[in-house]
Amino acid sequence: MIAKISGGKDTAGLIRYLFDTKKAKDHTDPHLVASWDGFAPDPGRADDFDATKRLLVADLDLHVKQARRLGRAPEKHVWHCSLRAAKTDRTLSDEEWAAIARRVVAATGIAPEGDPDGCRWVAVRHAPDHIHIAATKVRGDLGTARHWNDYLTADKELAAIEKEYGLFQVVRGDRTAAKRPTRAEQEKARRAGQQHTARERLRTTVRTAVAAATSTEEFVRLLEHTDGVLVDVKHFPSGDVRGYTVALEGDANGKKEPIWYSGSELSPDLSFPKIRKRLEATEPQPPDRAGHRRANPWHQATAATERIPHRLGHGDDAAAQAHLAAFGETLDALPLLAPQDLRPQLRQAAEAFERATRSRIQAEHQHARALRGAVRAMVREPAPRDSALLAMFLDAAVLVVIAATRWHQLRHHDQQVAAARQTLVHLQAAYDQAAAEPLAALAARTPPAATVQRYAQDVREAVPAYAEQILTEPAWDALAATLAAAEATGHDPGELLQRAAEQRPLADAKSPAKTLTWRIQRLGHRNAPSPKARAAQARSPHLSRTQPFARSTAETIPAHTTPPSRPHRSR
Repeated sequence: MIAKISGGKDTAGLIRYLFDTKKAKDHTDPHLVASWDGFAPDPGRADDFDATKRLLVADLDLHVKQARRLGRAPEKHVWHCSLRAAKTDRTLSDEEWAAIARRVVAATGIAPEGDPDGCRWVAVRHAPDHIHIAATKVRGDLGTARHWNDYLTADKELAAIEKEYGLFQVVRGDRTAAKRPTRAEQEKARRAGQQHTARERLRTTVRTAVAAATSTEEFVRLLEHTDGVLVDVKHFPSGDVRGYTVALEGDANGKKEPIWYSGSELSPDLSFPKIRKRLEATEPQPPDRAGHRRANPWHQATAATERIPHRLGHGDDAAAQAHLAAFGETLDALPLLAPQDLRPQLRQAAEAFERATRSRIQAEHQHARALRGAVRAMVREPAPRDSALLAMFLDAAVLVVIAATRWHQLRHHDQQVAAARQTLVHLQAAYDQAAAEPLAALAARTPPAATVQRYAQDVREAVPAYAEQILTEPAWDALAATLAAAEATGHDPGELLQRAAEQRPLADAKSPAKTLTWRIQRLGHRNAPSPKARAAQARSPHLSRTQPFARSTAETIPAHTTPPSRPHRSR
């Protein structure tokens, strides 16, 4: 059930509208279902409609006129609240609507329960699925009603009403959503042949610039060099940047002036101070060192992404919120790096997850430094020649969205849950498309049957709970080929499987075989153990096959770093 609350200063005009049956086609049988004392005159049931309507207006305005004589009446003394049931709800009776109206005026402070000086109000029903509450905001003691935050208090009461009456439970927000485009903005976009409004297009542009920038200076430069975007940077007297506004070229008002939007008008997290905090929490990439192979940023980003579900399940809320925000920035950057045919789904995923990146929980952005740094490095790399690196990342990203859905559900973030579910649809579609070609190429290089049988035994030992599922999946051939390639470079397949399985749980993986394929590919790109290391392991009684010998990997280094990897080879 949804409430819409507004104010005005014409009681007669509102009552005239509520009982009108000529201009408003959906006003089929207007009548009162409740009032402040239960005895208000009802024009909809009276023989003399006009006289009864005037009497009702006079009764509603009685305290307003008295307060006006004393100079105490508010300028806008009319309070108007419409309550509408969902299309799937059953038809409520007049008595049920009356009870709901009494609860809403009590919850909002218009007529608190048991208060003899509450405001005068009536509830009018003129259609099966909704009612209107009309009230005057002067109390019986001639004070003004205390109805601050009336929308929130009404919404909270309606949430309880939905449960009690067995009605559809509306997805509710926490006032952290970006401002919706107005109807005027939507109509203007349609006339211009645009699918999205100027506000929405600018929001996407600014979010992409944040995802790509490493500093506020670079953020401003990226915006200034974006075609079709006007930027106005605000400064303090000291010369420091205070804020910014953006506009689209050609989007003008009636005076032919650009329509400017500040960052906070685009989205709560796009104000300049909040952008600065996020960019300051970006881990700089280490400079190239002679004799050291530079780490692959795609592998770094994937490794950091794979850690997010664990952080959501075991970290504090402020850190979890920071990882969700950083992951959202990663999705914003992906369309810049993906093949053309994957960009629509990735853009839709980023737009949907934008709502899931914010809640009332304040993020401590320093917790997501590694992911932000890796994403900025990805943006500065040439786009990968095939989609294997992208598929590897998207496989991990899908698991993050599933974990984010669960995290928001536990905290009753209804809008964020809906956004995450929508994201999952687009992200899964993008992953399936990106993974098809590299998985097919791997499957074409399946090793001999004897080798495959040996790898099957390794799978049964490393992941017994998922072994039969993995061995019957179509992706098993690709996994076997990946193990063969890793073994050819000196890795032990059984140990790689053990390490890949221990990295993160496989419970949420749609295809454990595919997930293990990408993890082992990333592990296999790291330097294989030297003969000396292998001999040392064989001599040591403390090392076993389930304890990897290439210990210069993520298990032995701080979580915010990732070891060097081999350059990705197109297959």
